[in-house]
Amino acid sequence: MSIPAQSSGPSASQADGASDRLRRFATIWSRAIFPSTATSLTRTEFEQHLLPLARTLSDILHARPFDAAPAGAVGGALVAVHCTDPDALSSTLGVIDSYLVLYCGGSGATALPTEDARARCSRIQHAVAGGFTQALRERTLAEQEAIARSALTARTQAEQALHATQARFRAVFDDAAIGIGIADLDGNVLEINDTLTRMFGGLEHHVLSRRVDEWVHPEDSPQVCKYYGELVRGERDHFRVEKPFYRNDGTVLWTNLTVSLLRDAEGRPEYQLALMEDTTERRLLNLRLRYEATHDALTGLPNRTLFFERLEKALGAEDGSRFGLCYLDLDGFKAVNDSLGHAAGDRLLVEVADRLQSCATAPGEMVARLGGDEFVALTTGPDTQKEVDELACRILGALAVPVRLEGRELTVRGSIGIVEGPARERGAAEVLRSADITMYRAKSAGGNRFELADAEADARAITRHGLTTALPAALERGEFFIEYQPLVHLGDGTVHGAEALVRWCHPQHGVLGPDRFIPLAEHTGLIVPLGRWVLEESVRQANFWQERHSDGGPLRINVNVSPTQLHHPRLVAETVDVLERSGLEPRALCLEVTESALIGADDDLLKPLRQLADMGVDIALDDFGTGYSNLANLRRLPVSVLKLDRSFTQGMQRHPADPVDLKIVEGIVSLAHSLDLAVTVEGVETGAQAEQLRNLGCDTAQGWYYARPGAPDRIHSLLLADAV
Repeated sequence: MSIPAQSSGPSASQADGASDRLRRFATIWSRAIFPSTATSLTRTEFEQHLLPLARTLSDILHARPFDAAPAGAVGGALVAVHCTDPDALSSTLGVIDSYLVLYCGGSGATALPTEDARARCSRIQHAVAGGFTQALRERTLAEQEAIARSALTARTQAEQALHATQARFRAVFDDAAIGIGIADLDGNVLEINDTLTRMFGGLEHHVLSRRVDEWVHPEDSPQVCKYYGELVRGERDHFRVEKPFYRNDGTVLWTNLTVSLLRDAEGRPEYQLALMEDTTERRLLNLRLRYEATHDALTGLPNRTLFFERLEKALGAEDGSRFGLCYLDLDGFKAVNDSLGHAAGDRLLVEVADRLQSCATAPGEMVARLGGDEFVALTTGPDTQKEVDELACRILGALAVPVRLEGRELTVRGSIGIVEGPARERGAAEVLRSADITMYRAKSAGGNRFELADAEADARAITRHGLTTALPAALERGEFFIEYQPLVHLGDGTVHGAEALVRWCHPQHGVLGPDRFIPLAEHTGLIVPLGRWVLEESVRQANFWQERHSDGGPLRINVNVSPTQLHHPRLVAETVDVLERSGLEPRALCLEVTESALIGADDDLLKPLRQLADMGVDIALDDFGTGYSNLANLRRLPVSVLKLDRSFTQGMQRHPADPVDLKIVEGIVSLAHSLDLAVTVEGVETGAQAEQLRNLGCDTAQGWYYARPGAPDRIHSLLLADAV
C-alpha cells in the first residue's frame, strides 16, 4: 500500500471527517462496555468520557516513532470509572481490534499501511490490557490495605469485645464485610460469621464441624503450616497468606487469609482469629488476563512472550537435557494476503496453526506463533537430535496437504531453520537468532525444506548484517578509498587508462573488496551516494593525471555503474556536474555497465546511457559473455567497448591454449570490430595470454600480468611482470 503525499495542511472537511470517525468509534466503544460498567454516569456522559480516550488511542496509532506504552493509561482510565468487570476489558480489546484501524487508521497526516496499522493495533491492545491490569492491581492493593486496616481494627475490637462486652463484639463480628472465624488453640472452630458461612456455601454446620488443620489444599504454600505452628505456640501474633480452600461442593475458594492470635488478660494465648477475603473472582480475572497476554488472539497459540518463557526454562535445565527448535516461515504468504485479502490470510494462519498443533503433541513439545506468518516448535528431552528432525518432517508433511480457501485449493509451503543442542550453553535470544538465520538459508535455497543451524553460516550472516549497518557511517567517516588497475594497450604496451576499484578500510575487518560490500550497498540503496563518491574521486584523479603527465597523452578512467544507479533519475545530471566541476573531458571517462544489467533493457533504461554516449562518454559492456544476451542486441546498445569476462581467457594460461577458447574470442573480437566496438580483456595473468590476445586483435587488457590494483601514483611507473 503506498503512502499518499503529504499536503500543506488538512482541510476543514478532512478534520471534520476525522472527528466524526473518532466520535463514531467512541460511540461503538461506549455501547460495548456500558452495560458491564458500575458507574453513576449516563450512557451519553460515559460516551463523552470515552471520547478523549479514543483520541489518545488514535494519536498513539499514528505516533512517529511508534510507542504503545501510553495506551496503558487508557486501560487505567477504564478502571478509574469503575469499568472493572472482565467483560469490559474483553469488549474494549475487541472494539480496538475491530474498529480502531477502521475509523482512525487514515486520520493522521499520512495513512498507515494496513500491516503496520494492524501490528500497531495489536501492541496497543496489549498496552491497554497491561494498563488495565496494573490499575486493577493497584486498586486491589488499595482495597487490601483498607481491608488489612479493617482487619486490624476488627482484631483489636474483637479482643476488647471479648474482654469487655459481648454486645460490642457481636456488632463487629456479625456485621463485618469479610469472613471471620474463631477457633481454639487445638484448631476446633468455635464460631463463624454469616459472611464466612456464605463464602463456604451457606451451610454453617459444615464449617463448625471441621478442624482448622483439615482445611489443607494441594496448592498451599509450605510456609502455611510453619506460620500456623508458630502462631498457636505463641511465637508470633499473626500471619497473612494467600490460601485456597475446598467448598462443600468441591469448588475452590481463594482467599487472602489473616490469622491472629488472641491472648487473655495475662497475655497467654487463648484463641485464634481468622479473617478471610474472597479473592476467587479477582484471581480468575488475573488468570484470564495472563492467558490473553501470553496467547495469540488469532490462533490461540502461545505467543512470543510465553514461548520465550518456555525456551528460557528449557535452556536453563540442569539435568543434562537437550532442546530442539524449529523456526517456520510460510513461503509466499504475502501473495495470499495481496490476492485474497487479509481475512483469507487470517483463516489460512488459523488452519496452519491447527496443523502445527497436531504435529507437536508429545510431552516436552509446544508450538507458538511469533507474529505474522512466523511460527516456532520446541521439543525437549534426551534425544532431540532425532526428534527435532522428525518434528520438522511432520510439519512439512502437514503443510503439504492443500488448504481449501475462498473456493480454491492453496498449497502451503514453509521454510524451517533448526537449532538443536544441549541446555545451558546459549541464551534464548541467541538460539532464536540462529534459527531465524538458518530459516532464511532454507528459504534462499528454494523453500519447502529445512536446514540445520551452522555456526559458520551464522557468523557470516551476522557479519553481513554488521557490515550493512556500518555502511552509512563508513561513507561519512571516509573509510572508503579507491585503487586503480591499469588498462594496457596490447599493440604497444602503453598505459591506456585505469579502472577505479573501490575498497573499504573497515576498522575491525581490515581492507574489504567490493564483492563484500557492493551487494549490501545495492540492497540498502547506499550504492547511489557511494557510486557518486567513487565517480567524483575517480574523475578528480584522472584530471590530476592529465595535468601532471600531459606529455604522456590523456588517460581514461573507467568507473563501474551498478544496476541501481542506472535507474536513478539524476544519473546524467550528476555525471555532467562532476565532469564540469573537475574540468575533465567526457571522452576521458568510461562507464562500465554489466551485461546482465542490460539484458532486456527497454528504451527508458537505455535513454540516460545514450545521452551520456552522445556527450562523448564511453560506455563499456562489462563481463560480456556471462549474461546470455542476444548478440543482435549489441546494435541497439549505446556501447563503444566490450569487456570480455576472464572465463574466456583462462584456457589460454595452459600450453597449448584451448582451441575452442581461441575460436570463441576470435569470433567475439571480429563481431565487435565489425560493429566499431573496442575489445578489452580482463584477467590477463601471463605473457602467453597477452601475446595470444594481441594476435587475436584485442585492443586493451588488464590483469595481474601488468599490475595489481594499487595507488594512483603507480600508473605512470608501470613495469610489466608475470603474475605467478
